[in-house]
Amino acid sequence: MINASITASELEALSTQDTTDYNGVKDDVESAFRDIQAAMFPKHVNPERRGIADSLKLAEEKLTGAITRLLHGEGNAEEYTAKLIAKLPEIRRLLWTDIVAAYQGDPAAKTPDEIILAYPAFTAISAYRVAHELYTMNVPLVPRIITEYAHRLTGIDIHPGATIGEYFFIDHGTGVVIGETSTIGNRVKIYQNVTIGAKSFDVAPDGSLVKGIKRHPDIGNDVVIYAGATILGGQTVIGDHCVIGGNVWLTHSVAAGRVVVNER
Repeated sequence: MINASITASELEALSTQDTTDYNGVKDDVESAFRDIQAAMFPKHVNPERRGIADSLKLAEEKLTGAITRLLHGEGNAEEYTAKLIAKLPEIRRLLWTDIVAAYQGDPAAKTPDEIILAYPAFTAISAYRVAHELYTMNVPLVPRIITEYAHRLTGIDIHPGATIGEYFFIDHGTGVVIGETSTIGNRVKIYQNVTIGAKSFDVAPDGSLVKGIKRHPDIGNDVVIYAGATILGGQTVIGDHCVIGGNVWLTHSVAAGRVVVNER
C-alpha cells in the first residue's frame, strides 16, 4: 500500500539533494564485469583477446573510478577493488562447480564450453558471484548494477545479497527470481520460473517498509525445485534432499527428504 505521507515531489527533492554524477557509472560497471569475465574465461568471453593481466587492469580502473564516485570520499575504492580482484580465483573455482552441476544435470549439455558460451544461467550466476563479493563489502549500488545487467540479458534475477552454495544449476532459467535474504545450499537445481521470494513486508508505524530484515526462504542442500514453483517467506525452510514439484505454492517449511507436489 502506498504511503500517501511521502509525495512524489518529496522523493524528487531527496534525489536532487544527491550531488553524485551518475552519468557513465552504469556503463563503466557493466564494462568492468565483462573485463572480469574475460580474465576468468579468456578463451570463451574475451572478444578483444586481451591477456588476463590487461583485462584485470581495465576492470580495476573502471571499478575503482565508479566506486570512488559513489563513496563520496568515505571509503577506499582501490581497496575494495583490490579485494575483489584477489577473490577472483575463488570465484572462478566456484563457477567451475556450477559448470560441473550444469554438465551433470542437463543431458543436453555436450561440453563445458557450451555451458560457458550458451547457457543464460551461467551468465547470471557469474554476475551474481562477482556482485556478491562486493555486496558483502557494503559497496554501494555496484553489485545491483552487475546483477541487473545479467537480469537484462538472461531474464534471471538473482539479488547480490543472496547466499548460494557450490554446484548451483538453473536449467533453462527464464523467469527465475532469488531474493536478497535467501540462502541456498550446495548442489541445488532450479528450473525456469521459480520464485524464492518474500511473503509479505513488515511496515513501520509511518507506513514505510521495514528494510534489512530476513524476508526470503532458506533452501537446504541437494534440493530440486521444478518449473513454476513459488517459495515465499523469511521463516520458510526447505530441508535437505527435498523435491518441490512444478507450480507448487509454498509459504511454510518442509522437512528434509520430503517430496511436495500439487494434487491432481
